[in-house]
Amino acid sequence: MELASISLILGVVLLVLLAAGLWVALALMVAGLTAIFLMVSVPPGAVMATTVWGSINSWDLVALPMFIWMGEILFRTRLAEDMFAGLAPWMRRLPGRLLHVNILGCAIVAAVSGSSAATTATIGRMSLPELRRRGYDERMAIGSLAGSGTLGLLIPPSIILIVYGAATEQSIARLFIAGILPGVMLAVLFMGYTAVWALINRRRMPEPDPRVPYLERLWQTRRLFPILALIAGVIGSIYGGFASPTEAAVVGVALSLLLSWLSGTLSRATFLEALRNASRTSCMIILILAGASVLTVAMGYTGIPRALALFIAEQGFSPYALLAALTLFFVVLGCFLDGISIVVLTASVILPMVEAAGLDIIWFGIYLVLVVEMSQITPPVGFNLFVIQGLTGHNILKVAAMTLPFFLMMIVAVVLIVLFPQLALWLPQTMLAR
Repeated sequence: MELASISLILGVVLLVLLAAGLWVALALMVAGLTAIFLMVSVPPGAVMATTVWGSINSWDLVALPMFIWMGEILFRTRLAEDMFAGLAPWMRRLPGRLLHVNILGCAIVAAVSGSSAATTATIGRMSLPELRRRGYDERMAIGSLAGSGTLGLLIPPSIILIVYGAATEQSIARLFIAGILPGVMLAVLFMGYTAVWALINRRRMPEPDPRVPYLERLWQTRRLFPILALIAGVIGSIYGGFASPTEAAVVGVALSLLLSWLSGTLSRATFLEALRNASRTSCMIILILAGASVLTVAMGYTGIPRALALFIAEQGFSPYALLAALTLFFVVLGCFLDGISIVVLTASVILPMVEAAGLDIIWFGIYLVLVVEMSQITPPVGFNLFVIQGLTGHNILKVAAMTLPFFLMMIVAVVLIVLFPQLALWLPQTMLAR
């Protein structure tokens, strides 16, 4: 059977299964088994069994449930409330004032949760009622929260970077380090837009809060110490060479349990609820990885990735032209699939093209996560939009419209990282060269 025909059949099978509401993981497995059945004479069941076991029998994946569990534990503490109280006094003189707490808060929580949805829910439950009470513009409050919540995908420890590293056999520690500067850059872009908007729309901003004495601001800052200690414990152990990402995840769980106990929020009920939710989320992600691995092996049998790579080489596309096409492709795909599904579904097809174009695989991982971040705020399947819809009750399309300016800032970030790849490569090259 010709490659064009098998590609069309696989595409139709996958789209029909996804449109029918079948789990993404099962849809990937069925599509992969269909390709194996059509293209080769090996028993599909045996191929699936060995492939699934090989894909989930990975030490690197142990970090995944640990970081998810850490985020679930912290979600049930008062750390988010303390973080708001510690940051708010310092935002008074900055254009946009407390709107920046959304951005900085999401950046801080992202550094200990690794999940976009968890970051958005944690900060949103605390900041939206407070911003509404103080009279801040609702569109900017919701838009800045939805946009900044995507930082959970990029700022390490990032769950999606762990998935990308496992799927592409790249160093997770190197990916974590590579995500730092792009994550900071994106937060700065969000803060810059918020400041410019506030200067242009002064009438839509509430009156400034009463001036807080300097010593009192310093005293309030003490409430940031626990979460900063957690970040230092998790990230510092990785970058300091004391622990692997997997071991650092265990350190993070232990520290989060300690902080939860010290804050008085650790109980048998909260412990079990966090463990149950973390187990459910971890199983979902690992099942998607298993399904994607079956499709990856099937794609290898069909020869489609090799044919696509050869096609790219024959066309002589420049790296910029290839990245422009991939950006559009991922944004469209993000309208229908979540970020992790996009990564595991496309890795086997896209990486041969990327390697043929001479692009760095670590850099491409950061680029891919930046683009996938956009899918978190694009309807109809934008996880951050669903989270905020649950928090506010607004229609998902209305929430998406509020988030549009921050979506455009993400496009700017993608352009910058394409034009200046050292934004992602300089730090790992510098730190790991020592």
